[in-house]
Amino acid sequence: MCRHLAYLGPEEPLGRLLVDPAHSLYRQSWAPRRQRYGTVNADGFGVGWYAEGDPVPGRYRRTGPIWGDRSFADLGRVVRSGALLAAVRDATLAGADGEAAAAPFAAGTWLFSHNGAIAGWPGSLAPLARTLPAEDLLSMEARCDSALVWALVLNRLRGGDEEGQALADTVLDVAAAAPGSRLNLLLTNGEVIAATAWGDTLWYLTEPGRRTVVASEPYDDDPHWREVPDRTLLAASRTDVLLTPLKDIDEPMASVPGASAPSTSPPAPSVPSASVPSKEPRT
Repeated sequence: MCRHLAYLGPEEPLGRLLVDPAHSLYRQSWAPRRQRYGTVNADGFGVGWYAEGDPVPGRYRRTGPIWGDRSFADLGRVVRSGALLAAVRDATLAGADGEAAAAPFAAGTWLFSHNGAIAGWPGSLAPLARTLPAEDLLSMEARCDSALVWALVLNRLRGGDEEGQALADTVLDVAAAAPGSRLNLLLTNGEVIAATAWGDTLWYLTEPGRRTVVASEPYDDDPHWREVPDRTLLAASRTDVLLTPLKDIDEPMASVPGASAPSTSPPAPSVPSASVPSKEPRT
């Protein structure tokens, strides 16, 4: 498994979001509080962020644990952003492709992360892999399960799907092909966040009109954090959070405590590790 986080809001130093909180993503790399599978996320980490005036994000990724990277401490202190996606990794297969397998994955304006594992990998997804253009398969950054899930999502995005729909359809396809998979996906383009809760924890914190944080687990004890129900799609901007049950993806938006009222609009941007062995499959 992994832990990941996406943020939209006022510009903040990266470290204020990822390192400083009492239960930050940095601390979750060795002491997650709500992680259901695995215990340590030390098989790599990464952060992608957006600079004002540039829609294409920058990335910083490394193979080892986040706590062992002194350069990240400096980066987190001086780099500021109003939109980011970061993750700490617990690899499904230890050593698979190193830094290239660390989220966030990126293409154009998008950043992506997968918290979970594909059951029966790699054979279970062979039929879905065959639906991708050969060029997409040959240009995958890594050979891990998360990279293939990203290729499936990206194929839908390039085909015109909005962010939420691309995640939802991919989750349902992968879950059908590989039952028992854990598919918490996280995607942003710097303006909206889309995420799925499917097999592990997902939470959000919002101050409407100011900031939205979506994370595997709360980074502090603010009572305004809200848990996303399992098998749910989240679509968020700086002003709104919408939740949709994935089993009813074609139905109107569901009303969830702490989220916005139901909407007839689709969940889309226009609306708004030195590895430690684990007994469980890991991503």
